[in-house]
Amino acid sequence: MTAPAAVLDNRARVAQTPAGMARYLRQLPIDGIGAAGQQRLFDATVLVAGVGGLGGTVATHLAAAGVGRLLLTHEGPLELPDLNRQTLMSPDWLGHSRVACARAALHRFNPDVDVTAMDARLTDANALALVAQAQVAVSCRLNFEEREVLNRACIALGVPMIEAAMWGMEYTLTTIVPGQTPCLKCIFPAFPDWDHLGFPVLGAVPGALGSLAAAEVVKVITGMGTPLAGTLLHGDMGEMTFRRIRIRRRADCPACGAPTRGDE
Repeated sequence: MTAPAAVLDNRARVAQTPAGMARYLRQLPIDGIGAAGQQRLFDATVLVAGVGGLGGTVATHLAAAGVGRLLLTHEGPLELPDLNRQTLMSPDWLGHSRVACARAALHRFNPDVDVTAMDARLTDANALALVAQAQVAVSCRLNFEEREVLNRACIALGVPMIEAAMWGMEYTLTTIVPGQTPCLKCIFPAFPDWDHLGFPVLGAVPGALGSLAAAEVVKVITGMGTPLAGTLLHGDMGEMTFRRIRIRRRADCPACGAPTRGDE
């Protein structure tokens, strides 16, 4: 059986891959990546705010894709209940800094990725300095207060933010482009009453959502595909239903200001 012409073309492209890209042979043939897109990933810095089950999955897939630098933030030590979902972690690391453990695991997985770890909460005092170093930020924090801090910093600096959140078997995902799409405060004018120390979670849910969020990051960096800009993806893994919801900027949003014409 003869391989389709597109497959043969992809094989030819892979055969010409520079040696430094050999690890990424299977993603280079994807439309929108190629050598140029892969170089953009190599050159990129991504801030992942939160490295629990969600952020840890995001960071793993970004390291796998060859993002050159990851900035990780998360405060506190690894605890036993974290291990039902945080696949970067090991029982041997209980009691140790979670973000430092994530850095060590990612370095072993792909030593070519530069990983900087900060064991601290996101605050208005540190968020601007972190976001200023990144081309994309990923919101994976376990409370909406820190998500709002990241939202404000991304708006101030014009940095795209991937907003990913989950509860139980449900999740939401969108890509926020400051000045163009609704921001976090537009979507959630009043933040939900979220008990971040006791929220229900099955590990497969942040694993699936983290993979989707990582794909959004790759799309934003390389320009491939169509990011979820202006669209909120809602998934319910209990029922295996998925909805795309059109979202709009709010004229009275206290975070991102008045919308451009046509967004009302």
